[in-house]
Amino acid sequence: MLKNLYYLTTFPEIIDFYFSYSIPGKAAKKSIINHSCINLRDYTFDKHRTTDDSPYGGGVGMIMKIEPFLSALEKNNLTSTTIILLSPKGILLTQDLIQEMVNHESITFLCGHYGGIDERLSNFANSIISIGDYIVGGGEISAIVITDAMIRLLEGVIGNVNSLKSETFNQKRLSFPQFTKPSEFKNLKVPSILLSGNHKEIEKWRKKESLKWTLLSRADLLNKEELLPSDKKCLKEIKDELDNLINNLLNE
Repeated sequence: MLKNLYYLTTFPEIIDFYFSYSIPGKAAKKSIINHSCINLRDYTFDKHRTTDDSPYGGGVGMIMKIEPFLSALEKNNLTSTTIILLSPKGILLTQDLIQEMVNHESITFLCGHYGGIDERLSNFANSIISIGDYIVGGGEISAIVITDAMIRLLEGVIGNVNSLKSETFNQKRLSFPQFTKPSEFKNLKVPSILLSGNHKEIEKWRKKESLKWTLLSRADLLNKEELLPSDKKCLKEIKDELDNLINNLLNE
């Protein structure tokens, strides 16, 4: 189970601040997880502590040098940890991947900046991971996203572990809509079923809403082989409702 996290970065304060609050702060304070930030500038070889240089072949932007990363890995005895290179070229982050990663005892994140990292560094990584099809300012942000997803799965971090089971992607469905007080706000009302006190009907409504929003927003998450008879019944009801709505709109 995950215990140690290491970050090779030029901005250690970003990671340290993340571990100073809320759930990650709680995990660190209780020693559920240990983290260490290693400043790449401490492993440079010139008086200016340079971690980047212009790319061979020309082009815009600067590329992070390979030497500081390798020196930091070797001098901190991190070569035997699970090394994660954060890059848009990597495999896409999913909840299944997160659940697999928490089984590693020690993980080291290689956090890049600027135009990327010298491609040769990928030869020393166990995995190359992307958090999505977009660009962020630095690898620290990607590392924090992955870290946050992993930490919440560790025993003792979340007070009610049962809440994890109903979360989006753990159940392969989008979450059902949630509401709280007041029951009416600016003419927007909470669905009456949620105020009924009928827990059986509330559970039925929530399951149907979860299925509906998954169908409308992320149909790719629905696997025909995993649909239960009750799911198929819900889908039939959803289809009828949508058909009626579309017909009404067309006839207006």
